[in-house]
Amino acid sequence: MQKQIQQLVRLAGMKAKQFRQDGFEVMEKGKNDYVTTADRALDVFLTAQLQAWFPQDPIISEENPISRQLSQQQHQRFWLVDPIDGTDDFIQGREHYSVMVGLLQDWQPILGWVYAPESDRMYYGGTSIGGIFTYTGESEPVPFVAKTPPVLSLDSCKVVIGDKDERNYGDRIRAAIPEVEFYGLGSFGLKVMEIISGNAGLYIYLNRRVKLWDTVGPLAIAKATGLVCCDLDGNPIEFDPTAFDSDSLAHHQGILIGWEDYIKELRPRLAAAIRNT
Repeated sequence: MQKQIQQLVRLAGMKAKQFRQDGFEVMEKGKNDYVTTADRALDVFLTAQLQAWFPQDPIISEENPISRQLSQQQHQRFWLVDPIDGTDDFIQGREHYSVMVGLLQDWQPILGWVYAPESDRMYYGGTSIGGIFTYTGESEPVPFVAKTPPVLSLDSCKVVIGDKDERNYGDRIRAAIPEVEFYGLGSFGLKVMEIISGNAGLYIYLNRRVKLWDTVGPLAIAKATGLVCCDLDGNPIEFDPTAFDSDSLAHHQGILIGWEDYIKELRPRLAAAIRNT
């Protein structure tokens, strides 16, 4: 079934690219929060097939508000779907958007798929299959060997951060960590892949707008890689019903995802900087 899900996610990504060629409508669903007709069409496409394959499992998706009303405590497994992660990049014609699916079992992310349509690159894996894999196009999946980032030094401290967090906290973080070098891209999932690929040592997400469909797939992959996934206090990121808002499914915790040495060195300095904001 893993192969079928890979094919499904990739096909959804190809459909997203087709929407870009054919055109789509953009609607505002909240302040600075947009959705397109492509998001909604791909949401229906993905959830319908997953429900057909797994009729006993709830399918929770970003664009299907009915799914959020499910009595989650009655189930052991949930599929989380983000049809277009990085909608702003998708709308603006940039490349850093993705299609994501994640599997949450016993309140732990155990398997995830992150597909980047513009590069035709698939990442998938989790603790349930004992590793992570990648492939491009029609090639066969190969084990993905995570690459460690440059050693922390006064000249090298690359950190991924979103635009909102940089606006809100960037100056404080730079004051606490003068060597920090920020950069960002659209999709939450692709930001996590930047850390796994060794292009940066840490991803900071603090504004608490990220939802379960954003995190389950990428964190399943990150955990299988051995990355540390914690909050500013060093507590593991939680996925049980007490850890997120019951209506929006937004995480209560701020999120740090990174290599152990980066977390060990930078987390206390980040915590002090943010608490002083």
